[in-house]
Amino acid sequence: MKMVRLGATDLKVSRICFGTWQLSPRFWGEIPMGEWREAVLAALGNGINFFDTADAYGDGFAEEQLGDVLREAGVRDDVIVATKFYWHVEDGGDRYYPDTRADYLLRACEASLRRLKTDHIDLYQIHAWDPLIRPEEVGAAFEKLRQDGKVRWFGVSNWNAGQMALGRAHFPLATLQPKYNLLDREAEASIFPYCLEHQIGTLVYSPLERGLLGGHCHPGQEFSDSRAKNPLFQGKRFEGLLKGIDQLRPLAEEAGLTIAQFALRWTLTHPAVTCAILGVKSARHLAAAPAAEDVLPQDVWHLAARIMEKAAGTPA
Repeated sequence: MKMVRLGATDLKVSRICFGTWQLSPRFWGEIPMGEWREAVLAALGNGINFFDTADAYGDGFAEEQLGDVLREAGVRDDVIVATKFYWHVEDGGDRYYPDTRADYLLRACEASLRRLKTDHIDLYQIHAWDPLIRPEEVGAAFEKLRQDGKVRWFGVSNWNAGQMALGRAHFPLATLQPKYNLLDREAEASIFPYCLEHQIGTLVYSPLERGLLGGHCHPGQEFSDSRAKNPLFQGKRFEGLLKGIDQLRPLAEEAGLTIAQFALRWTLTHPAVTCAILGVKSARHLAAAPAAEDVLPQDVWHLAARIMEKAAGTPA
């Protein structure tokens, strides 16, 4: 697996990052944990050294499971672990709210360290923008974690360019985790130019748009997880997108790729994208990973973008 430098950090990461959002039962239902653990080991065996999780994924379950597998495999010092904080949960989950206050940030980090069974986090990220954030307070807490050796680098997720500029004035912002794929290109407008200008590494999520760009969906398909209420997976819009994906198949075949590999390579071709987070439930979901070894020709990239832009215009 090709390794790249993550922004201006000293972290060398695989272009595929193993994502653990799938260990969130309220979004994805229960998954076979034996298969998931085998997938982690398969990823390690294929050179993937970057793992992204969050305290919100399964209310700590994803961190616990990832920590267990990495410890049992004896590879913690050989991999890069990223996690996130943001949601302050109280009353058994009945009350929750964004919280980036220094005291909560420090407590959240300690809790993640325990669940991950490690003494440090390589990349600690704010999961989303907190409208009540006090950047100078966050900066002080981040600096304490750095000095204590508990966090190496800091990043944010789902922030826009203005928010990143505000954060950078108070703490070293190394990375951004935005959504980006053939169907969601909002990041191209201002976020990616800002990241390129300031050497901010990007680990983009949903490169396959919850499996829609994986090439296995079909008209009339019903979903039992969070996709059941997602408009992209409903009615005429869903059918229109599937027709667009069918138009991508000749392009993928010409490149010797599956649809999933083609969509992933399309995402990784953008010069602002450092790596892509691939959500994994079982080892078979790693089949798209080899696409990270190359990029698409410029004309093919733009042609695919036009095809899916037209398909996305199908009325709901």
